[in-house]
Amino acid sequence: MKKLMLVVVILGLASLTWADQTKTDVEDRLDSAAKTLQEIMNAPDKGIPEEVFEGAKCVAVVPSMIKGGFIFGGKHGRGVATCRLPNGSWSAPAFFTITGGSWGAQIGVEDVSLVMIIMNDDGMRHLLQDKFQIGGSASASAGPVGRHASADTGWKLNTEILTYSRSRGLFAGIDLSGTEVERDGDSTTAMYGKDFSNTAVLSGKVRVPGAAHTFIAAVEHAKFEARKHS
Repeated sequence: MKKLMLVVVILGLASLTWADQTKTDVEDRLDSAAKTLQEIMNAPDKGIPEEVFEGAKCVAVVPSMIKGGFIFGGKHGRGVATCRLPNGSWSAPAFFTITGGSWGAQIGVEDVSLVMIIMNDDGMRHLLQDKFQIGGSASASAGPVGRHASADTGWKLNTEILTYSRSRGLFAGIDLSGTEVERDGDSTTAMYGKDFSNTAVLSGKVRVPGAAHTFIAAVEHAKFEARKHS
């Protein structure tokens, strides 16, 4: 019964974002992802630490993740990711969906911006797959917040993905255990005219489209913003 109710909640949330994607929808998401990063990095005293961005293998942003439920909770959103290439530049964006649920005292619906920083090769390998589960095959933890990471370097040890959320102007790490990340072929086809694999896109085999330049620029600029405010 619990599982059935959870499925109903997730399907209800997902119906808000699972509609067929047009190129305009995907372009709007790229622009929203860029804006999300810019707003986070322009916060006067909190943000993703410079040390985290310096070590990032990939950056993934979900500009709008819908969370909600009544006792049973669910979350769903569409995101975009880019990975650092051997020459130091960033790859064309790959698209994904994120879906999950939880159990507890909760009610209502909330729109959350999500940022995931992939910190090592193992985390990147998960992102190249068609589907993986955070907290299952992929380890993740709520990332440190501030202009500099704390002296406690536990976040560096064996952490594949650092996760952050922003809601109602508040920015903090977030626990995404049990959440599934899946390749978004619908959005990929809408943007590129072909359903490229994540491996092809994130390894630099696909050219960065003009519509993604603002997002890629925001990723490139993020660490400089972190330095500026440090």
